[in-house]
Amino acid sequence: MLMPILQIHSEDMPAYAIVCGDPARAEKISRKLEQARELAFSREYRTFVGLYEGVQIAVVSHGVGSPGAAVCFEELIRAGVTTLIRVGTAGSYTADFPAGSVIVSTAAVRTDGLTRQLVPNGFPAVADIGVTQALIEAAREQGNAANAESATAAGKVGVGITVTLDAFFAGVEEIPHRKYKQAGALAAEMEIAALYIVSTLRGARAGAIVAIDGFADSDLAAEYDPHTDAVGQAVEREINAALRALVTLARQDQA
Repeated sequence: MLMPILQIHSEDMPAYAIVCGDPARAEKISRKLEQARELAFSREYRTFVGLYEGVQIAVVSHGVGSPGAAVCFEELIRAGVTTLIRVGTAGSYTADFPAGSVIVSTAAVRTDGLTRQLVPNGFPAVADIGVTQALIEAAREQGNAANAESATAAGKVGVGITVTLDAFFAGVEEIPHRKYKQAGALAAEMEIAALYIVSTLRGARAGAIVAIDGFADSDLAAEYDPHTDAVGQAVEREINAALRALVTLARQDQA
């Protein structure tokens, strides 16, 4: 069956997928797969499939923001994907996790507009516990390896609640970052709530891991530069962690 927006066929899709915002990042991740091939590049949605340690995995870009990303998640699940992990970047709310750190999102604050049209306001956006545990273990392994290789590598792994926003740049309305920070949220990004809500509604399981590329908290704000070596290393660690987590989950499913 053809997915009309992603332009992929369900018979080509495995059960496990990594999703990311940037089509170029999807291509980068695909280079880690054996027998990788590109299935489609439609709008912001670029799809690859291949093998990682014997497990069939798809890598798909979803663009920026919850509405477009939700379209991607919906069609992937309709095509037969049952496990999705988002890898991306986020702005930190705390000096404990500076640029170059990695955070595993256990749940997302729903400040986006998309999920309000799917579920009631009080309904939580929560990651699957099994996916989350696999991500935590894999991310900590990656962090330990980074610290062993370089004294300057951040290697830090946070675990907690993230915030999903629609606005990247400020307007005249104030985004209550300080309140989210005071409530215990660790970072802000733009798609995780959509992933968790769509997956819950459609019977899939999902998790997310993000590399910190700056501060969302204005008290900590510095010049935004997502292209530093520290951020690049964190992105590499999160990608490797997501791939390892999917292998772990696939082997558990087969046991």
